[in-house]
Amino acid sequence: MSKLVKGLVAAAMVATSMAAVADDKPVVAVTEFSNQSGAGWWRGGVGYELADMLTNELAATRAFRVVERDQLRAVLDEQNLAASGRIAPGDGAQIGQLTGAQYLVTGIVSSYEEQTSSTGGGISFGGVSVGGKSSKAYLAIDLRVIDTTTGEVAFTRTVEGTSKSGGMSLGVRRGGFGGSLASEKNTPAGKAIRATLIEATDYLECVMVTQSRRCMNKYDARDDRRRDRTREAIDLD
Repeated sequence: MSKLVKGLVAAAMVATSMAAVADDKPVVAVTEFSNQSGAGWWRGGVGYELADMLTNELAATRAFRVVERDQLRAVLDEQNLAASGRIAPGDGAQIGQLTGAQYLVTGIVSSYEEQTSSTGGGISFGGVSVGGKSSKAYLAIDLRVIDTTTGEVAFTRTVEGTSKSGGMSLGVRRGGFGGSLASEKNTPAGKAIRATLIEATDYLECVMVTQSRRCMNKYDARDDRRRDRTREAIDLD
């Protein structure tokens, strides 16, 4: 590791550790997402962007202290781990030691489905379409939280998000997520992404911070329903 990276990481680690002791919030870092789905919107850079978005959502809960993504990326790049999206237990402990993160959060896009159906009667003028189609999307992300002290997987869960749209769509979208996902802000895919990331932060806050039996039971029930749907979709005969 270069001296510059070592210096920056050491300084950030000390500051993060002191802050964590002061407010007793879990210190987390989010690694680059990987993809095991056939999502058409997945392209170069999306794994980093999803990690950035989840990092921002975790920070917005005010329940965590979050390691800066640039700091984490510097360490991962030095160790040639950034592109894999998978952190081995030993690597997790080492990265945690270098960045001050108590936990590493990894994400794999494991499923994406999108369906568009015609509703009839659509008209178009000036780049604006009204009616004519309805779209929905489903996204699932497999989360793993690695305890950097022990190197063990502390929490794991598949979180899901769905979205629906129809009636009006703008030919030119304003704003966006930025980067490779900039064109997806107002699409079913973009809405499903945002819904899934918020669901992920709610789950992580539940199991890592709140730790109430009520919210844990809620997520256990959701996971049971997801598994039941998966079983029903498989023909075992």
